[in-house]
Amino acid sequence: MIIRSKFLALATGTLALAMSTTALSTAQAAYPEKPITVVVAYDAGGSTDVTARLLAPFIEKHLGGTRIEVVNKPGAGGEIGFAAIADAAPDGYSIGFCNTPNMVSIPIERQARFSADRLDALVNVVDDPGVWSVPGDSTFKTLKDVVEHAKANPNTVTVGTTGVGSDDQLAMLLVQRQAGVQFTHVPFSGSAANYKAMLAKKIQISGQNLGEGLRGQASDQIRVLGVMSKERWKAAPDIPTFAEQGYPVLMASLRGVCAPKGLPADVRAKLVDAVTKAATDPEFVAKAEAKETFQPLRVLGPDAFAAELKQLDTELKSLWQSSPWLK
Repeated sequence: MIIRSKFLALATGTLALAMSTTALSTAQAAYPEKPITVVVAYDAGGSTDVTARLLAPFIEKHLGGTRIEVVNKPGAGGEIGFAAIADAAPDGYSIGFCNTPNMVSIPIERQARFSADRLDALVNVVDDPGVWSVPGDSTFKTLKDVVEHAKANPNTVTVGTTGVGSDDQLAMLLVQRQAGVQFTHVPFSGSAANYKAMLAKKIQISGQNLGEGLRGQASDQIRVLGVMSKERWKAAPDIPTFAEQGYPVLMASLRGVCAPKGLPADVRAKLVDAVTKAATDPEFVAKAEAKETFQPLRVLGPDAFAAELKQLDTELKSLWQSSPWLK
């Protein structure tokens, strides 16, 4: 009787273990079971917000219809949003967009609420070079006009950016150094607020990215003075580079999907696969390249994306040692 009871207990335990293992396997295979939140660290209507909302339906498509909810958490040059991503549970249900240089520059310049090594770079989607935009009736027709006015009137040219340590501010500092002039920096919580201030003529120049500038040209009376890339972009052949105008400034913003470090391997693989398929989906590409939404695409997998971030971290730490951008 005792022996039989032991066998029964052993059999029951084995069955329970098998059922537990099966349940665990089923739970893992079920990801995603609920909506996924995508955090954008900037205002609604800005470039990153446009990218996220344009891409979200295609991520849904390639995750079997799981709903993607885009949530804006702007402030502190992106720090609030990046910290929200880094602090989230690493379960695949809270991810976000990471932007350069901010996600790299913020922890260099100050004691931040996040560190870049707490963010897992999954897939880069956009590589958007910087531009300077002005109202259509501005007296500034070229960069030469800006520099000449700044030399004659120090600290009177106002340049709006998306915050301290942003690509916009770093580009402004490079032009200052190269031209030997001094601008007045006006930081905003995001590109939408920056752009609106320029349209309202509260600032003279809006430091933007090419996608924003082209969308602005299509909808408003603005002028893009130059693009911070090695060559003119095929989508904007009439816009000269900064280098052509005597100021070899190269600056761009990578915008890619990232997650808190520590995702389960299978969840991470599913996300990378879905975002990659979404970013290369022909329908998404067509929408991204349309004039109304123009997004300069550059899809990078996890290793290539992480390598870009590591290189930028090295470069910005070196720049900070010689020319700190926060004083």
